[in-house]
Amino acid sequence: METHGFCKAGFEPVREAFEANFDKGLEKGASVAVTRDGEMVVDLWAGEARPDGTPWAEDTIVNVYSTTKMMAAVCVLLLADRGELDFDAPVARYWPEFAQGGKEGVLLRHVMSHSAGLSGFEPPVEKPEELYDWDGIVARLAAQAPWWEPGTASGYHAMTQGYLQGEVVRRVTGRSIGAFFRDEVAGPLGADFHIGLDPAHDARVAELVPPTRTLGEVASPNDISRRTFESCKLTGKEPRISAWRRAEIPAAGGTGNARAVARVLAALACGGTAFGCKLMSEAGVARIMEEQTNGADLVMGVPLRFGMGFGLNSPSWPISPNPRAFFWGGWGGSLGIVDPALRASIVYVMNKMEADLLGDKRGGNIAAAAFGVLV
Repeated sequence: METHGFCKAGFEPVREAFEANFDKGLEKGASVAVTRDGEMVVDLWAGEARPDGTPWAEDTIVNVYSTTKMMAAVCVLLLADRGELDFDAPVARYWPEFAQGGKEGVLLRHVMSHSAGLSGFEPPVEKPEELYDWDGIVARLAAQAPWWEPGTASGYHAMTQGYLQGEVVRRVTGRSIGAFFRDEVAGPLGADFHIGLDPAHDARVAELVPPTRTLGEVASPNDISRRTFESCKLTGKEPRISAWRRAEIPAAGGTGNARAVARVLAALACGGTAFGCKLMSEAGVARIMEEQTNGADLVMGVPLRFGMGFGLNSPSWPISPNPRAFFWGGWGGSLGIVDPALRASIVYVMNKMEADLLGDKRGGNIAAAAFGVLV
């Protein structure tokens, strides 16, 4: 196995941790990126993109499932920073139909912190094709009643969060969240990340190796967790379908690589500015770290601490030595960490999926190696 890319002097432990995953037989293809002070200090890739032996190349991209949530959250944060959204406003202010089902008091910050009570679909999504119908999905969510009192606890909105955020973005800007992200975030930052993939990029897409268990099979043994994952059953094979790649699925359908995600997160690590682009103000970034919920997540079944659109560092999930770091990851193992104190971002993306929703050691070991250098 040959590793490609570069690793700035002093960051060799990151390369070693990355290569160790391959040496242990844990990978097919993967990429890792680390930024500091708005500069890319690690950009590595290795392995195979597809079962036919196609190598993972510099421009290989792959579906990263819930790592997409960080990109969607940035869109909402950007609009709030511009004064076009208010996190303390009811969602129905921007999306009047959302007030159905007793949701007139659901605030935008509840959506950002997975505490809106809409962690799954009711009625359930029976086939992936339903997810491609934006108007149909958001109409379903607008009519739905919360599964618990909004704002009282988090319950991971595995597939629904992106549609909720995306419809607010659409109502405020007149653009889909995929178009808004492309024009206002990815384009200015030079990030090769896509929420809704143009067919011109299909040849670069790596094929995911599905996990041994579906999402429904790894749900926590409680009613809300089961209802959430059974309301939209996924296998990991969805990105093989061109219609999935074309659709804007902002909680799970994004396509990119570690470098692309790191370029976006670098701006958050550096007070809103990186790679010559001022994305938002320092105060706008600080909103991420405002704690919204802290306790046992009703869907994931473990203690989680949420800010605005991101998970926050906590004793239960100590993702950084610095308390004000934040993160999220994707089903299968992809991971993104932002540490403003170190002005650093750490990102890992792969195509061989692990079954567990939390605690994949591949990205964790790479992050630990990076912090060993950064701190």
